[in-house]
Amino acid sequence: MGALANHSFVKMNGIGNEIVVVDLRKDAARITADDARAAAAPAGAPYDQLMALYPPRTPGTDAFIRIYNNDGSEAGACGNGMRCVASLVSDETGKSKMTFETANGVINAWKNDDGLFTIDMGKPKFAWNEIPLAEEFRDTRAIELQIGPIDAPVLHSPAVVNMGNPHAIFWVDDVNAYDLGRFGPLLENHPIFPERANITLAHIVSRDAITIRTWERGAGLTKACGSAACATAVAAARLKRTNRKVRVTLPGGELTIDWREGDDHVLMTGPVAFEFNGTFDAKLFAPTASSAGAP
Repeated sequence: MGALANHSFVKMNGIGNEIVVVDLRKDAARITADDARAAAAPAGAPYDQLMALYPPRTPGTDAFIRIYNNDGSEAGACGNGMRCVASLVSDETGKSKMTFETANGVINAWKNDDGLFTIDMGKPKFAWNEIPLAEEFRDTRAIELQIGPIDAPVLHSPAVVNMGNPHAIFWVDDVNAYDLGRFGPLLENHPIFPERANITLAHIVSRDAITIRTWERGAGLTKACGSAACATAVAAARLKRTNRKVRVTLPGGELTIDWREGDDHVLMTGPVAFEFNGTFDAKLFAPTASSAGAP
């Protein structure tokens, strides 16, 4: 029986990014890839990312969080999911400022006076081996990668950045003019990305506004990807095409991204939405092996 069998969950979304939150702080069973896939099945609670809360590992933090994609793989970051977690913990504790730990380090979150939540996503990484890429590129503001004929590529020269996850951003005039459902899987799994990558189409609207669509590594087409919004804002600012604070419009809504000059941390601000509470049917996990143990 899987770690999630008969376990309660909260279904939420961050501007359309489908999030399931599971609180394992009292029964810290390890979620397997099979568990995560089963939970995302139509009979379970279909999601883009599952956020699993575990007991704090570092003093002063509110929880240790593991992030699962719906294909069972683990993600390094999920800004929209972190806002959902922050909202639940804020409601539970009455705190307006919270600190969480993920595999990528400590993350600060806070509730604003207008009810929106801000997540400090940390510093972006630009070195080719930090993203990571399979070969060296000295300038990651644009790398040699294209889809389509050599003399007339459909997409080409993406900016690449690690924002907790590897991201590749292609600059286009119309984000809806491309079949991202077809190109996304090819680019996500391109040999240049040894850990796969999130693939984003981005249109610069103005110095203060960007529109994007994202194929999310391990999840597919999504209405919103917070780390992609952050990565795109940073990549655009590096190219001097936008200011460091921008409004990013995604299919599910808008986020404000501020690449703070003082310390280079990226702040993401946006809303959260509660959908429903539920309990996973144990039958979903019957084929999987039990996986108890500390995270």
